[in-house]
Amino acid sequence: MNGVTMRIQKIILRKFRNYQDSSILVDKTLNIFIGENAQGKTNILESIHLSSLGRSHRTHDDEDLIHWNYPDSCVEIYFIRGETEHKLAIHLHRIGKRGVFLNDHPIRSYELIGLLNTVIFSPEDLFLIKGTPSGRRRFMDSEISQANPVYFKELLKYNRILMQRNQLLKKIRERSQTADLLETWDEQFAPVAASVVVKRIEALKKLTMLANLIHRRITSNKENLMISYSQHEGLLSENNSSPVINDIKKWFQKQLIEHRQEDIFKGNTGIGPHRDDIVLSVNGINLRNYGSQGQQRTGILALKLAEIEFIKSETGEYPVLLLDDVLSELDSMRRGQLLGYIQDRIQTFITATDAENFVDRKTGKYFTVNNGSVME
Repeated sequence: MNGVTMRIQKIILRKFRNYQDSSILVDKTLNIFIGENAQGKTNILESIHLSSLGRSHRTHDDEDLIHWNYPDSCVEIYFIRGETEHKLAIHLHRIGKRGVFLNDHPIRSYELIGLLNTVIFSPEDLFLIKGTPSGRRRFMDSEISQANPVYFKELLKYNRILMQRNQLLKKIRERSQTADLLETWDEQFAPVAASVVVKRIEALKKLTMLANLIHRRITSNKENLMISYSQHEGLLSENNSSPVINDIKKWFQKQLIEHRQEDIFKGNTGIGPHRDDIVLSVNGINLRNYGSQGQQRTGILALKLAEIEFIKSETGEYPVLLLDDVLSELDSMRRGQLLGYIQDRIQTFITATDAENFVDRKTGKYFTVNNGSVME
């Protein structure tokens, strides 16, 4: 496994989803979980994602993750980063807050970010281009946060300021507060919003370069993929490809004043990173509006593979790759591109309903999943 240092060694699930008590020793390269639908394959990947980002990719409610007949559950992930072994444990409770532990020492949930980096690819991601801007923002923020935990802290700060500003806007609309109180929040809002935007633009430059290289390889150099940051009109000039944070801060300050009455009327903030989007285009054509289904799927595949390389370039280590029943959604050409790309380079966990796509794979481990039971 050339260049791979981050890898999971063991997964322990106690009363998690449909698992009672399971301990899974995994391979350092490829791990394939085969089983019918609704047997618990995705729950294994969900436990890894939870330990990586502090949240499930399927639910916002911890109670959904606890076996229906029990008050508590626990996920333990044993992994190696660099040359050091670590243990992550997340204890979930129906009553009370979750407990998060690194090497048996308590940490906060947000401190998980950047410890065990993962990239997840599921059938829902194939709709990333056609879906809502919030999904694309979530993709972008997750990727940057894992590579740069400082960005994640800035994002948390921005969301707190945004929430408090919106609460004040509603009170002003209801005439229980005065509009002059907005000045204090606007002074805090503008610099943090500018910081988030600059970090997004810088990350997308590198991601675009990586994604285009991969996309050209997949399409035999026939297509160029571009990813652009769709910001508010006037935020960046066409010639300002390297934005200056102070200029963007001043732009936000001006826009907040100009849109103040509109924000008060609506009771929420109409401008900022929480409204922005990314646009994927091939040979200058917007994939969302005009791309074929094949072009959209190739674009998403290139984007996901670029996400892996981006995290590697920023952290020095490949993330763990989670492929949740996505191979059945790809044609043989794209499936072959994906499996060939990860082979012996990236620790990968794959869920599938049958083993026919892996008959020529000689490395790794194969597991059968049946109603919360895992057998190698």
